[in-house]
Amino acid sequence: MRTLAVTLLTALSGGMLLPQTVAGAPADPYQWLEAIDDPHALAWVEKQNDATARRLAADPEYAGLYRDARAILDSSERLPAIEVHGGYFYNLWRDGEHPRGLYRRTTLEEFRAANPRWETVLDVDELARREGRPWVFAGAIWHAPAARRCLIQLSPGGGDAVEVREFDAEELEFVRGGFVLPPAKVRVGWRDADTIFVGTDFGAESLTASGYPRLVKLWQRGTPLSAAETLHEAATSSVAAFGHRLRSSSGDVDLVTELVTFWTQRHWQLLNGKLHSLRIPERASIIDAFAGRLVLWLKDDWTFAGHTHAAGSVVIADPAALRGRAHGRVDPIVTPSATDVVTAVNVTTEGLLVTMLENVRGRLYRFVPHRRGWERLPVVFPDHGRIAVVSVDERNGDAFVQFETFLTPPALFLLPAASTRPVELKAQPPSFDGSRFAVEQLWARSADGTNVPYFLVGPRELKRDGSNPVWMFSYGGFENALTPSYSGSYEPHYGAYGKLWLERGGVFVLANIRGGGEFGPRWHQAALKENRHRAFEDFEAIARDLVARKITVPGRIGIEGRSNGGLLVAATMLRHPELYGAVVCGVPLTDLQRYHRLLAGASWVDEYGNPEVASEWAYLSRYSPYQNVRAGMNLPPVMFFTSTRDDRVHPGHARKMAARMIALGYEVDYYENTEGGHRGSVTNEQLATRIARTFTFLWQHLR
Repeated sequence: MRTLAVTLLTALSGGMLLPQTVAGAPADPYQWLEAIDDPHALAWVEKQNDATARRLAADPEYAGLYRDARAILDSSERLPAIEVHGGYFYNLWRDGEHPRGLYRRTTLEEFRAANPRWETVLDVDELARREGRPWVFAGAIWHAPAARRCLIQLSPGGGDAVEVREFDAEELEFVRGGFVLPPAKVRVGWRDADTIFVGTDFGAESLTASGYPRLVKLWQRGTPLSAAETLHEAATSSVAAFGHRLRSSSGDVDLVTELVTFWTQRHWQLLNGKLHSLRIPERASIIDAFAGRLVLWLKDDWTFAGHTHAAGSVVIADPAALRGRAHGRVDPIVTPSATDVVTAVNVTTEGLLVTMLENVRGRLYRFVPHRRGWERLPVVFPDHGRIAVVSVDERNGDAFVQFETFLTPPALFLLPAASTRPVELKAQPPSFDGSRFAVEQLWARSADGTNVPYFLVGPRELKRDGSNPVWMFSYGGFENALTPSYSGSYEPHYGAYGKLWLERGGVFVLANIRGGGEFGPRWHQAALKENRHRAFEDFEAIARDLVARKITVPGRIGIEGRSNGGLLVAATMLRHPELYGAVVCGVPLTDLQRYHRLLAGASWVDEYGNPEVASEWAYLSRYSPYQNVRAGMNLPPVMFFTSTRDDRVHPGHARKMAARMIALGYEVDYYENTEGGHRGSVTNEQLATRIARTFTFLWQHLR
């Protein structure tokens, strides 16, 4: 799911959940497990956790898998994830000595050194000990470009709810009397050094039905939060609203945005204390400002002033034109093709850096303005890789780009402003022997005739005799594109899968099914709502293709998905259990009848449909895992994992699905971490435990 600040929607009374069921639905015997912190529910969780821990830890493979995972995650040689602010490289570093992390910084010159010296900005472990709170660092929002002050976000337990505290990066301490917000699902941003846009839980009727802030206010330094000026009130039925300032060399632009649905939004420009509506397609996104103009990313075709811009295009517009003034224009920058699509846009002082996919292969281009348009200049990286612009220095336009492949560890490159020649700064040493393996991109034909790509990573001399155990990963939703990475999936395991899976004889498959963003908006829209089954069919077609190519057999295919991907693997397991030998279902959605009433679920109705509408429940009911699992289905073994503190996808989804399957006599392992939010873990120890359990489970059932 896209990261948005969310709030707990489910009502609790005396620790137990108030009954809420869709009209006409049968009683739910496991609804009590939705009461997140109810003692009875937690006792059930503890019982399942203990049983899973004992069973998997007893496996002779487990100790070695955990050891290898922990060594990779704690390695001092792994590449730090950086952001650049005010001339410093900032990084959150976790290892065995600092499980919750050191927020630290260094200079570019130091970073180039083999052993750079880092200055501690905030010791999260020490803060948690001192205050007696399980703080998790959830990011910092910097006041650019000077970057002396930032708004540090601290999550109690790793969920989306955060406490906000203003921090002074010169004094290295929290600002006394500065901006502070108590834990909530906030949306904040700097307008200037003494004013911030703020959305939070202001009390009754201040949140949307999805649990996000619906009020946008301006808060002046030195005044109480209660005195903040209200700029906008979103509809309760909308998802959220927030204010933000876009900075550029030719003038800043203040905006208020209302997310009407997950995929539609409305925008206003704040001028002289008043909001002016901008005529922008509701499915378009405002990326940033360049030279006082707005950079827009379109999701549908848009005709403006007689010229049509195709879906997936990036254009630049004068705010005056969008306000309906006679002067001002909209100009094209990037027009994608059927196989060449935009995945990210970064604005710099010199122009735009646009990350694209060409048949799911990463590409990076610099777009530079000229009198007759925009020149497209390629920034060359190897093929079959993932390219990510991780930070841009707002002072000088230098960009920092991370590149990795399935078999090549991540490396960080400096791309100087106006240059197309990246310079490598630092590379992570390999955590497994990539020379032993090869990558292929293959295609499978789905049920409706659509060709669907997938990546296969395995031995150079891959046996095609059906003997290979396969771990197959996918997502298929919310326009998220899965690209080649050293982790093997979208979560940075920094090569753990290579040591724990490939080197032990496994084959990895990354499936680029519809619902994702691998081929632009239309690839995503092809699997929305009543067409969600196409994502399942694409995934199943790839599984069958692996068998047809004699790479494996159904009993040796293990599938994994998380979040929306958890829904994917749970649904396809019930549709075609004969295709799989094991299922790993992480932080999943499983109850499509009640998902819209649990935490942030109401915000996803535009993706899945509304079960309260009879015509939409008609198609949701055909695949909702919780409603469709029954006795006698001959299902493969399943491992569920989730987090008690996941305040985005309710842990009740995993709890209830596991409980129902256990009652029906199926083989189920269940693991619920007590913190971690939607990512499922906070510390390297927690992540290593989950990784080791996952691969122990897969090896047990796929050998």
